[in-house]
Amino acid sequence: MPTRDAPFTISGTREIGRELVELATVGSTNKHAADLLSLSKVQHGAVILAHEQTEGRGQRGRTWSSAAGKDLTFSIVLQPQVLKASGQFMLAKLAALAVHDVVAGQLKWGVGKRDEEVRIKWPNDVLVERRKIAGVLIRTEVQGERVTSAVVGIGLNVNSTELEAELGATSLRLETGREQDREALLSEICLRFEHHLATFRSGDQAWAASYTERLYARGRWADLELDGEPFRARPVDVDEQGRLLVEDEAGEVRAYGHDRLRFLRS
Repeated sequence: MPTRDAPFTISGTREIGRELVELATVGSTNKHAADLLSLSKVQHGAVILAHEQTEGRGQRGRTWSSAAGKDLTFSIVLQPQVLKASGQFMLAKLAALAVHDVVAGQLKWGVGKRDEEVRIKWPNDVLVERRKIAGVLIRTEVQGERVTSAVVGIGLNVNSTELEAELGATSLRLETGREQDREALLSEICLRFEHHLATFRSGDQAWAASYTERLYARGRWADLELDGEPFRARPVDVDEQGRLLVEDEAGEVRAYGHDRLRFLRS
């Protein structure tokens, strides 16, 4: 891993990243953040950044691979004042939208790239066309009907060039043809997340409409798997509980969680 002359800083934000814990290496930033939070060693808005993550996790127990010193792996600590347990997936939506914004902005610098090619794939991925470039993973603490704390884990492929082909992954370096500034990208993601979080708190639903517009395969027939069986449907939206709303071939619109429904790899 390349050495750095100075630590990272997060600029431009008021609450997200006002405290930054920077680590050379860690098993999982989400677990480390949760451990620090349980000991009251970090507060709302803290960001845990690792230049190397060795035990990153995704949905359904999958691993999240990242290259030491080349990609971004970090977690944001939140202590929501008012967030119902039933609506905790909103945090995943806000994080995915923030990452989408930054990736789309960077692709405008790429030759022949359009931000329309960037999509949010339910439940937690950000894609460039069909190539995975980022993932979001949330862990929450709930008391009664309220979320008392949450850790928002984000992994973004930044400067990696040797990615596993079978996973259909890509990076900003591969998509734009130029090396990226990881420190600047970290600040931009935190700033966009802070913006969308503030919009959510205000009751303005503009962020929700933006998320829906950027949903992968929305309005198109897609090959999925429902309870282990092939299933063809058109994604419509994602509800507050984090379930994907789909229209089946009979015209019925139903909601399914990711424990029952998943996209088939193309």
